Amino acid sequence: MQYSRFTQKIAGDGAEAWDIHTRAVAMADAGADVILLSMGDPDFDTPPAIVEAAVTSLREGHTHYTGFTGEPALLKVIAAQHAEATGCDVTEENVVVLSGAQCALFCAMHCIVDAGDEVIVPEPAYVTYEAVVRATGAEMVGVPMLPEQHFRVSADTIRSAVTDKTRAILLNTPHNPTGAVISPQELQAIADIAIEHDLWVVSDEVYASLTYDQPHHSISGLAGMQERTIVINSVSKSHAMTGWRVGWTIGPKELSGHLANMSTCMLYGCPTFSQHAVVTALTAELDELDIMKQKYRARRDLVYRQLSQVPDLHCHLPEGGMFIMVDIRHSGCTAEEFATQLLDDYGVSVLAGDAFGASAAGHIRLGLIAELPVLEDACQRIERCFLSLRK
Repeated sequence: MQYSRFTQKIAGDGAEAWDIHTRAVAMADAGADVILLSMGDPDFDTPPAIVEAAVTSLREGHTHYTGFTGEPALLKVIAAQHAEATGCDVTEENVVVLSGAQCALFCAMHCIVDAGDEVIVPEPAYVTYEAVVRATGAEMVGVPMLPEQHFRVSADTIRSAVTDKTRAILLNTPHNPTGAVISPQELQAIADIAIEHDLWVVSDEVYASLTYDQPHHSISGLAGMQERTIVINSVSKSHAMTGWRVGWTIGPKELSGHLANMSTCMLYGCPTFSQHAVVTALTAELDELDIMKQKYRARRDLVYRQLSQVPDLHCHLPEGGMFIMVDIRHSGCTAEEFATQLLDDYGVSVLAGDAFGASAAGHIRLGLIAELPVLEDACQRIERCFLSLRK
């Protein structure tokens, strides 16, 4: 039987990046001693108050269809918090709740680009971005963020990539996989490009709450940007709610109508009880959130300190997020070869940087998703693997 060309658009290196994680999970399920650091899934439990809010909602009978753009209470909370953080004039009509940030990104991209358009994406980039862009028929144009420059995005490289086919710029800050944070000055320079060339900006801000040394800034709050920016966010990483699948877009009101149509034909709305739980997540005083952030910082510092002591092994200190990039080029092998040997011989699962783009070649991405003793053990195994290969 024949399949559509669409199936080719959503396949490729990005989809294959998870193969090593899938294999590692199978090994662990079979009883092998494997430390899983390849998936961006927090190892924390969802705070109990959030769980109880969902249980209460279920018991009250909120198990039926909901509005296609989201529950009014949740839309109002998201709009109010975004307005307070950015100064944007937004209401619940600017917000659409979808099934996680990934679904929100997929839907938003389909509403703003056509086949033949170009979307500029700083790379390394999250592994699903290319498939999302290609699924629309558009082309992803990667602009490099070099390890020698600490994976910082440059507005000049973005400007040089703009053509008459460019329709949008896709940003991610704090950045996955590198942990880099785009500075306010660079955001302004990118905003100037978007305004000058009449471009959309899609801003993936799922790690906005997890910055270590400076506050998060959204490009949507800059002058002239609200009407051309689509912010993507969720509670997956901020509240350890990856399995709840609740994300959202914040953008122009006209976009909300188009996204409502997409929700109608894809999702028919998101679970009401999950949305009620997210209202609690965003409004309750939860000590667990501060504890999570403190633990992520401690884990970052431990891994950076441990691996930076290894001769010829270089770590990039992340400014945000829950990952750390490790430069293994002096091992004498590719990142994929290193990750394979690290799993097979030393029992640590990480992702090869090449899956995120050419600029991350020779790097591995390590998730800060285990307690300190486990991470210390993982660092020792990485060191042994690296030294063995270097010899």
